[in-house]
Amino acid sequence: MNAGAGSIRARDVGFRYAGAERNALAGVSFDVEPGQTLLVVGPSGSGKSTLGLAIAGLVPRELGGTFEGSLEVDGAETRSFEPATLAARVGVVFQDPESQLVMERVEDDVAFGLENRGWLRGRMLARVPEALHEVGLEGFERRRSTRLSGGEQQRVALAGVLAARPGVLVLDEPTANLDPGGADAFFDRLSAIRQQGEATIVLVEHRVDSAWPLADIVLALDRSGEPIDLGPPAEVLARSGVRMRREGIWLPERSPRGVRPAGSPAALRDDAKRPSLPPPQPDQALLTAQGVRFGYDPAEPVVRDIELVAGRAERIALLGPNGSGKSTLGRLLVGLLRPDRGWIRLGADDPWRLGPAELARRAGYVFQDPETQFLADRVEDEVMLGLRADERAVAGDLMDRLGLPLEQFGRRSPYRLSGGEARRLSLACVLVRWPQVLVLDEPTFGQDRLGHEALVDILRERLETGTCLITATHDLHFVDQVADRIVELDGGWIVADRLVVRAA
Repeated sequence: MNAGAGSIRARDVGFRYAGAERNALAGVSFDVEPGQTLLVVGPSGSGKSTLGLAIAGLVPRELGGTFEGSLEVDGAETRSFEPATLAARVGVVFQDPESQLVMERVEDDVAFGLENRGWLRGRMLARVPEALHEVGLEGFERRRSTRLSGGEQQRVALAGVLAARPGVLVLDEPTANLDPGGADAFFDRLSAIRQQGEATIVLVEHRVDSAWPLADIVLALDRSGEPIDLGPPAEVLARSGVRMRREGIWLPERSPRGVRPAGSPAALRDDAKRPSLPPPQPDQALLTAQGVRFGYDPAEPVVRDIELVAGRAERIALLGPNGSGKSTLGRLLVGLLRPDRGWIRLGADDPWRLGPAELARRAGYVFQDPETQFLADRVEDEVMLGLRADERAVAGDLMDRLGLPLEQFGRRSPYRLSGGEARRLSLACVLVRWPQVLVLDEPTFGQDRLGHEALVDILRERLETGTCLITATHDLHFVDQVADRIVELDGGWIVADRLVVRAA
């Protein structure tokens, strides 16, 4: 057993954020021995992230509120540690990786935490490339952190935490933006850490098919932040599986039918039975891209010579590894970016030249990071912003269906929602306008099962009215439920454009 792995002890832990109407956590107790893995599951808004922040000492020190109970790391109360001392013991990866990136270059970001811990330069220079290799970012040392894809930024954040080899790892949805290959590699790394006893792991993760086998202990929380069950994975499933499913918690199950679980471009391209898709006729197209090329640095294109035609009621999934250009292509299609070469037409118009109000009603875009698009201080003001009277009348029903009823959430700050709740609010702000074209970037990130199912139902209704859906995603369950066409990107190129062929 690695002597560095830490213990965690919680007794009746509760926390209420300042100004909140209810507790985020209540009555949480558990013991995690050095080298064990605690998997924390629960519906959106159940306090999973709050628990992770408390173990890392950020609650209540940095995020004010009322703390109850006792929470110890290595036998000492987290509130008694000096911040630097606890940070050296507990490494945390947040849901939003961009919030953890502080330096311009990738290698400097990974080295930042080591410098703060007083590592010698030679030791640091050796460790940084090792940590990048562990998360699949070899050769990224000199890349700019702000120019990376969301999944690549997540890997940099992971590398920065793993580099210091802390005794406790708190990981909040660490694979949410990773492609399937990257997620598999990361879970392999966690498995090695667990087997070697390098660290105690607290894992919040919706990809339970991969996370469940890593767990020594499962803590299941309900929507009020109270425990449903605690114990070994098999025992928790046997005792509480029915209630957990009813609460909307994802449970382990088989891979989705109809889409290859590996999700790799090569696997899809090599399937000779997968037919080519005839593009819509020009007079039926809602969206057309011709010869589109774009780079944040013109000398380094992110998307290359894109040819794409999308028609009414099409259901297109953009697939590809992290950094393949999916998010950038989505922003180009709705006029948030202007091509360096080629052209895009939304109907007969260049979306980049449309005014904001007109563009918002013809094409909607949901960012990978939901907070990017928030403008108001209250949830109700955010979803109602700029709406016509008829749109305002249906906003309440939409929020109900997405599990964000205005009578409960309307006065809350969008920035104090859980990750899954913030994602659903960002979706509502676009869906309420009924645009002809919907471009969604990782729409199911952080969603519990009930939120996922509600979104799928709403999108299917919109598709029946002729809405065109284009979604960049790594969620193969979502692809299986919604998409009828897969467009794969790799290195900025479209490498395949195929119909979905579902298993019989």
